[in-house]
Amino acid sequence: MLKTTLLNYAKLLARVGLNVQKGQEVIIYAEMAQMDFLIMVVKECYLAGASKVRIEWTHQPIDKLHVLYQSEEDLAKVHSWQHKKFEEQTQLLPAKLYIDSSDPDGMVGIDIAKYAKARAKRAKLIKPYRDKMENKYQWCIASVPSLQWASKIFPYQSKTRSLETKLWKAILQSARALEGNPIRNWEKHNLELLKRANFLNALQIDRLQYTSCNGTNFSVALLPKSRFMAGGEKTLSGIYFNPNIPTEECFTTPDKYSAEGIVYATKPLSYKGQLIEDFYLEFKAGKVIKADARVGADCLQKMLNMDEGASYLGEVALVPQSSPIQQSNLLFYNTLFDENASCHLAIGRGFTNCIDGYEDMTEEELQKYGVNDSIEHTDFMIGCDDLNIIATTRTGQRVEIFKNGEWAFCIDN
Repeated sequence: MLKTTLLNYAKLLARVGLNVQKGQEVIIYAEMAQMDFLIMVVKECYLAGASKVRIEWTHQPIDKLHVLYQSEEDLAKVHSWQHKKFEEQTQLLPAKLYIDSSDPDGMVGIDIAKYAKARAKRAKLIKPYRDKMENKYQWCIASVPSLQWASKIFPYQSKTRSLETKLWKAILQSARALEGNPIRNWEKHNLELLKRANFLNALQIDRLQYTSCNGTNFSVALLPKSRFMAGGEKTLSGIYFNPNIPTEECFTTPDKYSAEGIVYATKPLSYKGQLIEDFYLEFKAGKVIKADARVGADCLQKMLNMDEGASYLGEVALVPQSSPIQQSNLLFYNTLFDENASCHLAIGRGFTNCIDGYEDMTEEELQKYGVNDSIEHTDFMIGCDDLNIIATTRTGQRVEIFKNGEWAFCIDN
């Protein structure tokens, strides 16, 4: 891949993804798959004004060994020095960049129950710090290739070709960073997404009804103060950033107790290094009452039982089948990309900033209002070529939102 193209991508992550502020610290969470690119990102963060850039290294094969050989108690433990680190972050509010290059099959063979229980215990210990930082700092999730990930998507290509020619190109194309000026590309893209979200918000939607020939027959209500968001968003202090690169969705937070019916997943879900395929969820009064999968059924159940909120919805997101990621005809085995190929839902934690006036509400008030709370937030894809979505407004009007997998309304360019 051309160095100039990668430099543009690094600049996009620093200036559009994170929008690093002068004097702000930056934490980058990354594997060692693309060291040369990571050096570019660090430099771009400094050029954007960062006072300090720190790397938090992860390595999936070592993480797997930890799960295999550590006790559940040791896996879940948060040491005193880690508590101090998290507390410091609540004061400094560093921008956080998560660069994912994990192997979709990288955690196959672990004890799922042990891993899930340890993760749940650890997440509960960390959650108070996360709550203190909610909506107060910039963060961005993006990706770079790894040989293992590339080989999963392109199994019949040579490793060098699949990594350098295929997967890098697919990532950059999806991120609007392969052609033209990526920053200008994102300015235009964010504006178009915002127009979609504004149209949806103007409708004052009460409930969405989903149907498709695969058996999906499902509805979910929005809260009176729910609002659709898309593209970039702002911190409470007004700093604009893009949390996902790429993104194609208009999304909002539903009423926790409103989901009814059955939904069938249309793409495999890569969950913590394990695949869940051909699965469905059935809801009643908002809660998953039945779920099964052809592959990964046990993993699916562990995910839904992470805590009480993990069996309720926290997000509904609308993405047309004409999405560039869908049109690539690639299954990325990575939620960041696959969720932006089609309409999706997420079980677990809801987005508090999708509620009008959230900044004046406490966490307890938001939960009482109907925003789901959980240590979990996992997206799964339900979009397909014959998905239809009808919105019922608060005045009782029925409006077609999606027809045969595409937006059923036009916006001004």
